[in-house]
Amino acid sequence: MTSSTNKLNNRNVVAVIWDFDKTLTPGYMQAPIFERYGIDEEHFWAEVNALPDIYAKRGITVSRETVYLNHLLSFIKNGPLKGLQNRHLHELGGQIPFFPGLPEFFGELKDFATSKPDYRKHEIRLEHYIISTGLAEMIRGSKIAGAVDGIFACELIECPLPPYFSRQNELQIQTDFEISQIGVIVDNTIKTRYLFEINKGSNKNPAINVNFKMVQEDRRVPFANMIYIADGPSDVPCFAVVRKAGGKTFAVYNPTSEAEFAQNDRLCEDGRVHNYGPADYTPGSPTSRWLRLQVEKICDRIVGEQEELLARRVRQPPRHLHRDDDGDPSPEPSPAPQPELF
Repeated sequence: MTSSTNKLNNRNVVAVIWDFDKTLTPGYMQAPIFERYGIDEEHFWAEVNALPDIYAKRGITVSRETVYLNHLLSFIKNGPLKGLQNRHLHELGGQIPFFPGLPEFFGELKDFATSKPDYRKHEIRLEHYIISTGLAEMIRGSKIAGAVDGIFACELIECPLPPYFSRQNELQIQTDFEISQIGVIVDNTIKTRYLFEINKGSNKNPAINVNFKMVQEDRRVPFANMIYIADGPSDVPCFAVVRKAGGKTFAVYNPTSEAEFAQNDRLCEDGRVHNYGPADYTPGSPTSRWLRLQVEKICDRIVGEQEELLARRVRQPPRHLHRDDDGDPSPEPSPAPQPELF
């Protein structure tokens, strides 16, 4: 493929970016944890939902989206989840159920992005990303992880380093491994940061800081090459960023929920999403067909842009001129084309 030599990236990547809970899976990913340890899931979430108001009465503001992490740590510290480790989360991630058609649909979309000769000529490829307020280690242990190119979610730490660890020649060997700290918090606003990491390519190149100023032409994945899929109003910040910058946005609903259907309809009426459909990713479903169509449109546009760039940069070679009987210059017949040496 011939491309510009003064650009950092070829901009030939299509990024399909997914929320997780209730977008790829019918419920919350933490359900297998509660089942394994005999915890009432509904009661846990009821307490989580009550915490922001309780703390507000004490003059403390907490995030409604991520306060569940602190409550999870309380369950570990105080017994019900005693001994919970990241390896357990990874293992329990394998029990997360997915909507119909997954994870196969991820591979099908990737294959489609290389299905036409023009797509392969311009080395177009499709990448899947998950951006979630859930637990990264559970996603990494799930059945869909192998089809994903990047996971951005909450990280938990077990056995954190003690105070003044830098002054100690030897650190005590810890044997009581269990999760005790939060490493990364992802809420619905922080999610937008990871959109820019994908956009600029800092997730692929550590030398690129997401806060660096970067011209649009050097960004690895233009927003116009992105499709963002999620289930509801909590993803409005990401919907807004992607849509405003020229990408596509899509909302999904559980086919059994009239309330979720109505919620998606409002998102569409409000201009938050371009379209919406059931969380059914099987071949021929409205959702899989719409997403495939958008991938095709993006790939066709990339081909058009690359061909136009090629046409601008490749010029006809100069030809000898001679004068005709009227004295006007006219071109000599072009010689047979010769292979370029440089």
